[in-house]
Amino acid sequence: MVLEMKVPSPGESITEVEIAEWLVADGDYVEKDQAIAEVDSDKATLELPAEASGVITLKAEVGDAVEVGAVVCLIDTSADKPEGASKAASSANGGDEGSGSDAEKDLTKQQESTPDKKNSEKAPQPPKAKETYASGVPSPAAKKILDEKGVDASSVSGTGRDGRITKDDAVKAVPSMGTPTGGIRGEKRSKLSMLRRKVAERLVAAKNETAMLTTFNEVDMSAIFDLRNEYKEDFKEKHGVGLGFMSFFTKAVVRALEMYPAVNSMIDGKEMISYDFCDISIAVSGPKGLMVPVIRNAENLSFRGIESEVKRLAIRAREGEITVDEMTGGTFTITNGGVFGSMLSTPIINPPQSAILGMHNIVERPIAKDGAIAVAPIMYVALSYDHRIIDGKESVGFLVAVKEALESPEELLMDGNVKNALEM
Repeated sequence: MVLEMKVPSPGESITEVEIAEWLVADGDYVEKDQAIAEVDSDKATLELPAEASGVITLKAEVGDAVEVGAVVCLIDTSADKPEGASKAASSANGGDEGSGSDAEKDLTKQQESTPDKKNSEKAPQPPKAKETYASGVPSPAAKKILDEKGVDASSVSGTGRDGRITKDDAVKAVPSMGTPTGGIRGEKRSKLSMLRRKVAERLVAAKNETAMLTTFNEVDMSAIFDLRNEYKEDFKEKHGVGLGFMSFFTKAVVRALEMYPAVNSMIDGKEMISYDFCDISIAVSGPKGLMVPVIRNAENLSFRGIESEVKRLAIRAREGEITVDEMTGGTFTITNGGVFGSMLSTPIINPPQSAILGMHNIVERPIAKDGAIAVAPIMYVALSYDHRIIDGKESVGFLVAVKEALESPEELLMDGNVKNALEM
């Protein structure tokens, strides 16, 4: 029996996917539930498992865009599994063939670069110069220039009488500092994945279709540093996750969104949609690029709940297991460029959301405290927002509210009881 494997729907609104990579070769024997391909949608990269055991026949090439429901391969379920056959063996055979091909190419290249002795013996010899200066011989002035710059005279074409290298020839032969000489100057062209193309389209749309502005502030992280130093070991021992910065920022964002609901809103045509819940998108770096999983109803989560969810989603994103549903429907985004060393940036809004908060690296800087100069761990923060529905007063007020909460976490984020907040 031959089974037709069709592209399953990765999620609502997705009508086609792209074959990112075949994990098996045409004619391989595959086991049921074995991952046979990776497919890109406009939101995520997903693995395609075999629906049955048997010999596979591929019906699409890497890079092909195929519609949801289209047949991408056939599996002959009546075929017997070859004795000793394995995926590793198949891969090894493929590797041997590739090595042979490379060896042939190297041999061909070597043969092409080897001079033909017979022909070279018959080659006519260049005529002797009639003048004192033979072809390719530099004049004294030209020789001085070439020697100073380390240029071989044999590499210079002379334009003087009988091929003599003139001073002008030598000057032109010496490369300027801006002229590339030697070294590798190759280039590689590769097709963007469907996910990367979609991200590019969304980023350009966000710049073109929103009235995006960015406002900045700085946060003294001393209070959070003190809390983490005192409680992080007990927190990790009790809950099995670390007490990071993301829980403090998420809590501060939720508080600020409740104070400034316009920031937790979106434009839909001629209407503004405001939400009474906070689904916070967290930008994380995955193997296929940037992914933005969502922490649902963050307003109801404790510090432990936020840290656990951040860890779970980050692991799933980095291992390529994140689903489309887990990256859909956020109302506000937090991105942390600080993990890569960024001091300051202007993050781009994640449409259809109306605002995004950028975190950055924490650096000890001199600041004024109580009328004196002190050194403190400072983080610059940036809020990019859609000015069509968020006014300057609201954007600045929102960012100030985030700053206040982060600089006074015990009072504003923990109701004055640190132990109780971290126990939950």
